[in-house]
Amino acid sequence: MSLELMKGNEAVAEAAVRAGVVSYFGYPITPQTELLEYMSHRMPELGRAFVQAESELGAINMVYGAACTGYRTMTSSSSPGVSLMLEGVSYIAGTELPMVIVNVMRGGPGLGNIAPAQSDYNQMVHGGGHGDYRCIVLAPCSVQESVDLTVLAFDLADKYRSIVVILTDGSIGQMMEACELPPMQPLKTTFADWAVQGCEGRERRFLTSINLDPAAQEEMNYRLLKRWIDVEANEIRCQEYYMEDAEYVVTGFGSSARIALSAVRIARAEGIKVGLIRPITLSPFPRQVYADLSDKIKGMLVVEMNAGQMLEDVLAANRYRTPTDFFARLGGVVPFPDEVLGEIHRMVETPISTDGHPRDRWLARVLAKG
Repeated sequence: MSLELMKGNEAVAEAAVRAGVVSYFGYPITPQTELLEYMSHRMPELGRAFVQAESELGAINMVYGAACTGYRTMTSSSSPGVSLMLEGVSYIAGTELPMVIVNVMRGGPGLGNIAPAQSDYNQMVHGGGHGDYRCIVLAPCSVQESVDLTVLAFDLADKYRSIVVILTDGSIGQMMEACELPPMQPLKTTFADWAVQGCEGRERRFLTSINLDPAAQEEMNYRLLKRWIDVEANEIRCQEYYMEDAEYVVTGFGSSARIALSAVRIARAEGIKVGLIRPITLSPFPRQVYADLSDKIKGMLVVEMNAGQMLEDVLAANRYRTPTDFFARLGGVVPFPDEVLGEIHRMVETPISTDGHPRDRWLARVLAKG
């Protein structure tokens, strides 16, 4: 096995190249820019297409056109840049095209800052742009997993004619770790019968998201929903740690889960029977994993770098049956393992209140500290 020391953003870019991406369109924005910079020299040296568009709006519409050809295509951006792309993302979903988008999240709302955050969860997991569709959303917690999930993202996009989001953040995008890169895959030579290839002499193919007939639009929405049911049945991914005898559970995704795992390991060394659940697919969400906890554990702690966006999905999946607490840092502030460890101690030593919402109780504690 050959390992390479790479920054997260650059590792995603190289993984996409090796997965057979033929075209990349993007616009620079921190903390994602290294991905675009890497593509700017790597793609041309392989004879593939790289375009730094005039804006995020231009970039996503270039992706739209390229996706119509059936070749693998992608873009990347960070929180406010992704917001600008979302109309185009909806058009791509409405045309039933495969594509991959990488969102390296930063602090917000508004222009915010360039520090890592997880505040785009709702934006990516619960829709994206306008309309009735779902994206597959993958959340890595390391550089190696960023590589692995990038390859998976293209496979899933092709399999389901779907948009796949790699939802990472400034910590994972900027950190350097050793990783194993996949082998170079051959580029596509055969295409589905929907792709626009410009072949002379065959029946014309026309791809659009404009559907003026409500009945026909409903039929398309049924098709998207049926496809999504297949995704939910086959593509849920989740990782569990120390769950065999766990009496308490900590859960989070991406960077939050990585930090929380350090705290869980310390707590385990102290004799506390605590485990960790890390959803890898945020959409589809591993609802059954949380539903199954209700009669097995005494309490659960949700850790995020936002104001409780995944928390709502956890509570819904668990049907509020497990006493649940919440801990977060906001606006680009990254939690420390000892902060999470303190919350584990509090969860174990003090019965979790069931009054009110876990987020509201957490905020009251924060405000009480001044």
